[in-house]
Amino acid sequence: MSDDKTTHFGYQEVPVEEKQQRVRAVFDSVASRYDLMNDLMSAGVHRLWKRRTIELAGVRRGQRVLDLAAGTGDLAQKFSKIVGPDGDVVMSDINEAMLSHGRERLVDEGVVGNIDYAIANAERLPFADNSFDCVTIGFGLRNVTHKQFALNEMFRVLRAGGRALILEFSHPVSRPLSRAYDLYSFTLLPVMGKLVAGDAESYRYLAESIRMHPDQDTLLSMMEQAGFERCSYFNMTGGIVAIHRGYKL
Repeated sequence: MSDDKTTHFGYQEVPVEEKQQRVRAVFDSVASRYDLMNDLMSAGVHRLWKRRTIELAGVRRGQRVLDLAAGTGDLAQKFSKIVGPDGDVVMSDINEAMLSHGRERLVDEGVVGNIDYAIANAERLPFADNSFDCVTIGFGLRNVTHKQFALNEMFRVLRAGGRALILEFSHPVSRPLSRAYDLYSFTLLPVMGKLVAGDAESYRYLAESIRMHPDQDTLLSMMEQAGFERCSYFNMTGGIVAIHRGYKL
């Protein structure tokens, strides 16, 4: 990033105010095929990554959870069952098309009563200080323009004793895996996006945005800078994905 007026959109450098619009266009384009593409891209392994995130969250009955960049609601749906009727889950996304698609899916599956929906920018959350027991963001932080702002906001809205979890594509820990992953990402992924979602460019952006995202240790330091303590991360699938966790003590 050359200055505070530009930022990365994949490998491109664009004006800060333009990135949010471009990210919105990506997810507007892929919303209807998002779940199918997730299954195809990861051969279904994304379900295991999300299950592990749920386990590490340690959410209990009656608690309040905020799921940022909630997409079609995979995490929110599971949290809704865990917190029960006395708890509350807020499913939030900056993208209206994704949130609408997720809400329709959850309503169709009977997830009602303890789940709310909010269109919100992770950099400026419309929630009070100390109002959630757990905040999660799954595969969304890399799309945020100012990631440190989002981490600061996650810390702000957490109650004392609460925890934040970040599930995100990361950096493979071995060179052979990294090479194979690059080949897959830049060759097969755009073709798959074209055939299934009718959009090769959005999935080319996905591959590029993953490479521009901070590595595991850098993101850990950013969480500590936001105020989180007892920070740690858990590599999944050789570091292709990592789950970061931090506490507000």
